[in-house]
Amino acid sequence: MKKVLIIGAKGMLGQELVNIFKSDTDYKVTAWDFAQIDITDENQVKEKISKLSPNIILNAAAYNAVDACEKDKAEFAKAKMLNGKAPGYLAKVAKKLDATFVQYSTDYVFSGMPDIPEPTGCSGSCGSCSLHENFSPQIGFDENAIPDPIQNYGKSKLMGEDAVQKNGEKYYIIRLSKLFGKPAKSNPPAGGAKKSFFDVMLEVGKKAERMSTPVKSAKGGVEQFNGVKVVNEETSLFTYAPDLAKKTKEIIEAEKPFGIYHVANSEACTWYEAVVELYKMAKIKTKVVPVSADEFPRPAARPYVSTLINTKLNPLRSYKLALREYLKK
Repeated sequence: MKKVLIIGAKGMLGQELVNIFKSDTDYKVTAWDFAQIDITDENQVKEKISKLSPNIILNAAAYNAVDACEKDKAEFAKAKMLNGKAPGYLAKVAKKLDATFVQYSTDYVFSGMPDIPEPTGCSGSCGSCSLHENFSPQIGFDENAIPDPIQNYGKSKLMGEDAVQKNGEKYYIIRLSKLFGKPAKSNPPAGGAKKSFFDVMLEVGKKAERMSTPVKSAKGGVEQFNGVKVVNEETSLFTYAPDLAKKTKEIIEAEKPFGIYHVANSEACTWYEAVVELYKMAKIKTKVVPVSADEFPRPAARPYVSTLINTKLNPLRSYKLALREYLKK
């Protein structure tokens, strides 16, 4: 029986990792959250984890307050400790114990300006070229793309990736994007547990339905306007926490080569496109109004495109199928 240590066990991803590993009798699971271990304390990490001596260490703890660490130096310092230095401490003790270590990262390590692929044989002169006629390029960042974060949050996560690669040996760095699932059960001291985008938008949509009032239209009639403005930019993928937990277990059990992996549900979309799909599934009649990112100024810049391209694993199902399952639950 293999011993698995899950850190950040009450978070959105952590609780799914606990569920998936506990359901398998081949594993003995130890689930620690912020109350059980402070992973920013290197001595505590060495002492507690060495005593437990797990075969597998999964780090689902993270600072995720993207805007807070952009506008506040003290918050950025917390992000650098939890996202940047702590993974290195964990990777170091995992190496000492000859344990497999999994660190989760983000699409926000990328700039948002991916290279646009050209079809094989393209010369760059399209005057008489037909190569593009049936060519549909996959736009985004694969596992070998060079990270170039444009905000402090992404910088802190890249610090963590670098620390794991420097201090670890048997490790997987799994990048995900726009995580959604059951809300976290804990409130960590750095970053704060939060609901997923879909949960927030469900609340917004239902509130808009309740508060909607008839207004006069330009043509003199009366219409119902249940408008919710949503940014129609920042294209990327969503990741369903149970699917990510299951894929993590598959990667470990298949003994995939150690390194960087991209795990996200398929079908890239903008925030607006996702909300349209959400309200259709949930039968919320609120209108969704597409707007530019300028409509909602935020301290931290977001990548314009941060779609994660997976070249190493079987693809996950569409986020729409995962979302439908989540809503049923």
